[in-house]
Amino acid sequence: MIRDVLEDAEGRMQGAITSLEADLGGYRTGRASPHLVEKIVVEMYGAEMPLIQMAVISVPEPQQLAIRPYDTAAISAIERAIMKSDINIMPNNDGKIIRLTMPRLTEERRRELGRLAGRRVEEAKVATRNVRRDAQHDLRELKDESMITEDEFHRGQEQLQDLTDKYVKAIEEIGRKKEAEIMEV
Repeated sequence: MIRDVLEDAEGRMQGAITSLEADLGGYRTGRASPHLVEKIVVEMYGAEMPLIQMAVISVPEPQQLAIRPYDTAAISAIERAIMKSDINIMPNNDGKIIRLTMPRLTEERRRELGRLAGRRVEEAKVATRNVRRDAQHDLRELKDESMITEDEFHRGQEQLQDLTDKYVKAIEEIGRKKEAEIMEV
């Protein structure tokens, strides 16, 4: 029973890391990356959907993204969504393809991206701690219902804390790597 609680907690903590990596992948580091725009929400025909579902996103040059919509009628909606987003890049539209040219990052923008990445890392740590809190609650319920002994409860809490420490350390390492990547000129 304790193992089930710990396995569930580990799966949820791994989900926090996966989400963090996906989010940080969208932070641009001076090079074009499809992750930068694929989650931008585009409103078209009264529905909202991520850009990745509406277009092929490619990197023809290291500093440029090309977005080719499946439906050319979607170009203006995609362009509007890109301008509303927080990526601060002006799209160039030739009627079939939208091109985004990545400007060189200024020192100020690098610091801002570093702060945003740090904030996202902190959110992932909070998510991991929330998983720990939920698992502790589950362990406490097992103890209160006399399904596990007091010793098993304390052992389970120690294992849960070790698991939490492991994932928080992994999150911090991902954050350090991303920040170093952002600050690299």
